[in-house]
Amino acid sequence: MSKSSHLADAQGLFGPLAVEADKSSPAAYGADGHRARMRDRLLRAGAEALADYELLEMLLFLALPRRDTKPIARALLTQFRSFAGAIAAPPQELRDIEGLGEAGIAALKTAQAAAIRLVRAEVMDQPILATWDRIIDYLMAMLARERVEHFRVLFLDTKNRLVADEPQSRGTVNLTSVYPREVVRRALELNASAIILVHNHPSGNPTPSRQDIEMTQAVHKAAAALSIGLYDHIIIGNGQWASLRKLELF
Repeated sequence: MSKSSHLADAQGLFGPLAVEADKSSPAAYGADGHRARMRDRLLRAGAEALADYELLEMLLFLALPRRDTKPIARALLTQFRSFAGAIAAPPQELRDIEGLGEAGIAALKTAQAAAIRLVRAEVMDQPILATWDRIIDYLMAMLARERVEHFRVLFLDTKNRLVADEPQSRGTVNLTSVYPREVVRRALELNASAIILVHNHPSGNPTPSRQDIEMTQAVHKAAAALSIGLYDHIIIGNGQWASLRKLELF
């Protein structure tokens, strides 16, 4: 693929890109060199040297090369309270931020996808007991700020290694939307010896509902009939989570 094709692809995702120039170029970095100084601070001292709004600024530099991104970054923090909250916010809510636009939204959602994939890479094909905290981090990053319920299943092999993570349904999670036989059938297809059920509560409160408990018990019964273990059912809230196994609910 030609260099011009790569540039066209990038422009389609983030909008017009600033052409890299010397640090002193006002067109590239602004008259006061603000962008150059932030870039150098990131490379020299690492991301910990930057506040949340500064990281958001840097994310938006390429997407919005001709705008002052500091007010936009601060507006994002005011609305969504944190860097994580900003990149995880639904596109329809991000559209309310003045000056962000579709290019800025694409940049934020790209950052979210990258963060989730980095954590996923750390837990896939690893024993869950050795990586349990990272698995919770992964599930939190993926589900904690979702505005609707998502139901997923993690599949484990005979050594309790995570071999697959798949979505099963979206919307209200109960026995009308989750089919135990389908969950078990997929486990057999993957030669999985155990499964972990996962879903989120958009309210932020991970306390299991009666429907959550009934659905868990139904899956547990269907799986046990075919010698497939139900390791746990994790419910993700906003900054907190619940384990139905620890609560002895199945």
